[in-house]
Amino acid sequence: MEKLLWSIALPGFGQLLNRKYIKGVVLVFLEFLVNVRGDFNKIIIYSFQGNIEMAIEQANYQWLMFYPCLYFFAMWDAYKDAGGGEKPYSFLPFVFASYLVTVGTIYSSKITLFGVLMGPVWLPMLSVVPGVGIGLILQMLLNKREVGHNEKV
Repeated sequence: MEKLLWSIALPGFGQLLNRKYIKGVVLVFLEFLVNVRGDFNKIIIYSFQGNIEMAIEQANYQWLMFYPCLYFFAMWDAYKDAGGGEKPYSFLPFVFASYLVTVGTIYSSKITLFGVLMGPVWLPMLSVVPGVGIGLILQMLLNKREVGHNEKV
């Protein structure tokens, strides 16, 4: 859990704690590259200050779309290297969160919830919940199917 939480704080930190130094340094470098090229810190500041239009204007979506895959892969990898993810299909919540956060990023300048434009921080963050949920449901269904299949054999 510690490695997963550090990886959530900054992609690559979990790998460094797992003594996967090259992988950790590469992920930290990629996080900084995507963050700077996508102007992500400015977007976060504008979003937290409620200036969604400015966040949208500042966003470089070509770079921001890399962030969810990098972020969730780093979390999954740190978790798995630390001994988690032993159950089959335990990667699915991470993968589906990444997919839906990427889609949330793509549509973040257009979609409103209850009349509120969410922008490139809030809509992707909200997309984590259904992504993890879909991944957990698929993981459960696939594991049940596998157990049922093994019982028949």
